[in-house]
Amino acid sequence: MELIQQLVNGISLGSIYALIALGYTMVYGIVKLINFAHGDVFMVGAFAGFYSISILHLGFFPALIISMAICALFGVLIERIAYKPLRNATRIAALITAIGVSLFIEYGTIYVRGAQPEAYPGNVLPSTELHFGSITINSQSVLILAVSLGLMGILQFVVHKTKIGKAMRAVSYDTEAAKLMGINVDRTISATFAIGSALAGAAGVIFGTYYTKIEPLMGIIPGLKAFVAAVLGGIGIIPGAMAGGLVLGVVEALVSAFGFSLWRDGAAFVILILILIFRPSGLFGKNVREKV
Repeated sequence: MELIQQLVNGISLGSIYALIALGYTMVYGIVKLINFAHGDVFMVGAFAGFYSISILHLGFFPALIISMAICALFGVLIERIAYKPLRNATRIAALITAIGVSLFIEYGTIYVRGAQPEAYPGNVLPSTELHFGSITINSQSVLILAVSLGLMGILQFVVHKTKIGKAMRAVSYDTEAAKLMGINVDRTISATFAIGSALAGAAGVIFGTYYTKIEPLMGIIPGLKAFVAAVLGGIGIIPGAMAGGLVLGVVEALVSAFGFSLWRDGAAFVILILILIFRPSGLFGKNVREKV
């Protein structure tokens, strides 16, 4: 039954990828920008959660909320300083800026606090074994999955049932028409960055709690994998980002379970190549109308 445990681990990991991928796909759906600094917002969230737990002696959920708030403000700051002036620039200019912002955050963090890694306390979440017949599952995996799915559910509610969510969907369909209807596009874009960054911050705390070790360059690989997840599901499509993250996590877990753990990072990029060759619009396809 080791395979069942690996599947649960894969779904838990995939839910982390999905939380990060949601930020990619929301921003792309609104402003058609691939925000490559998003993985570094995830890193900032992990450190915000770590310091909340280790210095302020807070529990998991207060640290999660603080990290989400810090990352939401950080995301808005990035958008206002780096991306807003380039709103009407070419896409390549915005893309290069995103890469520059990513490097600035990474090495700015190293300059401020050093490059040494940190380790989350091992008792942040209870770790017990849950037995279901002959199947044994770690309680941390279940709790992390529940928190991630809960956050995704809240996002779906915000996007579909709130005023800002309706504004986001309107801007993603037609920015000019949204302006004519009286929607404040700048504020809507800032709200999109805030929500996406908050989810990345939550993913950072969850990642740190589950994998313990965090360091300033930790956002590079998860950020790239989350981008793969967004492309896999269909970039700009919220349900696609969720599904893509979960699929990617399960694939990685299965690759490890079958003894190819050294290939688990490569598997994500093999999937990216295959999806771009055979279905470049993603699993959910172009005909999906539910964009952001």
